[in-house]
Amino acid sequence: MTYAAITGWGKCLPPSILTNADLATFLPTDDEWITSRTGMKERRISHVPGIELAIVAAQRALACAGLKGEDIDLVIYGSCSNDETVPNSASGVQQRLGATRAAAFDVNTACTSFMYGLSIGTAMIKTGVARTALVIGVELISQYMDWDNRNVAVLFGDGAAAVILQASETEAGVLAEKLQCYADSRQILRVRGMGTLYANLGVPYGHTRWDFDGQEIFRKAVQGMSEASLDVMRRMQVTMDEIGLVVPHQANLRIIDAVAKRAGAPPEKVFLTVQKYGNMSSATAPVALVEAVEQGRVAPGSLVLMPAFGGGLTLSSHLIRWGQRITPLQPCTAELPPCPQTALELVNAIRAQRVEGAVLAERFAACRFVEQPDSAA
Repeated sequence: MTYAAITGWGKCLPPSILTNADLATFLPTDDEWITSRTGMKERRISHVPGIELAIVAAQRALACAGLKGEDIDLVIYGSCSNDETVPNSASGVQQRLGATRAAAFDVNTACTSFMYGLSIGTAMIKTGVARTALVIGVELISQYMDWDNRNVAVLFGDGAAAVILQASETEAGVLAEKLQCYADSRQILRVRGMGTLYANLGVPYGHTRWDFDGQEIFRKAVQGMSEASLDVMRRMQVTMDEIGLVVPHQANLRIIDAVAKRAGAPPEKVFLTVQKYGNMSSATAPVALVEAVEQGRVAPGSLVLMPAFGGGLTLSSHLIRWGQRITPLQPCTAELPPCPQTALELVNAIRAQRVEGAVLAERFAACRFVEQPDSAA
């Protein structure tokens, strides 16, 4: 049987850190309010396009696997904040890496985009369509954030991570997964302003307003991630005692704690990055996975459980067998260009751009949103 082993991994975090104190300079909030509700202290704000984050993460993953761009025959780019729609972002990564033989496509299932991409890449290797795949999770949420809404502005940050999948006869990589979508709840997490629907209302792309039903998102996320995790464990006939580490999507510390409790995972088995990176949407889970490996929390041959959820409401859980190697084969010198601005300066520049479009934003606010036929009962 052919497996799709993870043989390379790399992450890329922008250097500029936005603290809770920074957010309090323009929002009615403080560190205690944010920390008590989310567990978040910091998040990153990017000074470069998302594809630049993706390329550095990919270069680090390639070096880790001891490969070059031309060795890749599949590029999967998971994101909901793409720099461009046409051409797709995956093709830009393929071009810069010199992966001339590769197929390249984007996946958007919001925060689960990397996890869905991991399933797709695994399936394509198992069926012989590809032998070596690059799977990326990257987001530039800062550019689409409603920075006047403290319920969402405190939650999200920017970042990227990537893994290399290679065909293997040894049991490694994704052993089982559960993918699902609570489509009847898709309206509880909606970013108004991202999509052609809003352009038709005269709203410029990027001028956003977020629908975010926190209580219902909490309920659905906990239910979905815990049930999906129990499902893959049951199908593979493994218990939590046999799982080495749980690396969940880091949307909110309360959600993580509730999922861990329902899935039977003790706190010491749950890996956290939420306090320093916040929610990076599709980059969150892979960044956490890479960091867990870098910190020695993933043992050779161990099982890793990765539950996630995102807008849609999509959900997933993956049971992964890690390979025997936990260190990179080659060093990597890839770095982002220096950032001359603080994260707060970057955010205030984005906010200023929104003010310049105030007339259009007011027109947007006056438009009553009409639900699309796919959600009609």
